[in-house]
Amino acid sequence: MMDSQLVMYEEDFKRVLAVIQRLVRDANAKGVFVVDKNGQLIAEAGEVRGIDTTSLASLTAGSIAATGGLAKLIGEEDFPTHFHQGVKDNLHITIVAKRMILVVIFDDRSSLGLVRLRVKKASGELGKIFEELQKKSEADQAGAPGSPFSEITDDDIDNLFSD
Repeated sequence: MMDSQLVMYEEDFKRVLAVIQRLVRDANAKGVFVVDKNGQLIAEAGEVRGIDTTSLASLTAGSIAATGGLAKLIGEEDFPTHFHQGVKDNLHITIVAKRMILVVIFDDRSSLGLVRLRVKKASGELGKIFEELQKKSEADQAGAPGSPFSEITDDDIDNLFSD
């Protein structure tokens, strides 16, 4: 179930952070971000000062949603990789584990080929982490007791408020 909510504990966050810090170093990137498809920033590494990370996260998620719609129009499931080239900086955006977005900002100190190579490895590592988190979340939800309100019926509510 891909819509279930993930719970990320500190040790999981540290594993994600270690992967993206290594990606910054290995790809010679300026910054790396992990964003969920709802636009929530999960983790960041590198030179992130001066970047409005909240806007970056929400705009990235919106871009993924919009291009996903375009993909469906032409018969594709999605476009898992996006590249935007600027005058000074470039963006490489990849969908990881069908629910997270990996954003790499890089400039002329690196190359698209190097970034793609390093992103491929990091995406695999992050994918494994998020799959484990997904399984843990599903197991926790399956073992959790039901809602305390599940036993209350409409008749109970009516009786409570009747004279």
